Amino acid sequence: MIDLKDLPDCPVETSLLLMGDRWKLLIVRELLLGTKRFGELKKSLNGISQKVLTQHLRAMEESGLVNRKVYAEVPPRVEYSLTETGYSLKSVHDVLWEWGLHYKTTLND
Repeated sequence: MIDLKDLPDCPVETSLLLMGDRWKLLIVRELLLGTKRFGELKKSLNGISQKVLTQHLRAMEESGLVNRKVYAEVPPRVEYSLTETGYSLKSVHDVLWEWGLHYKTTLND
């Protein structure tokens, strides 16, 4: 887990540190739809490599945004979901969605 003393003083900088990456925002987008397995996430994130997805999921788990649940099966099944803190990013996602829609419509004016 990330220690409070390791975070920047500025809340915007903290947000960017945790979520300021294209892939992390898109991972949240996918997990807002529900729990997903690694392969499902990779398939839905066009262009992400396995290595980058693994790195981001580990970082998001460490920062308390994502839950990783491993099932004792052969082969092992691993599922990812948002924590309560991760799910609180829904309002941020929704605002970015609306802004993106608005921006696209202004290009046609």
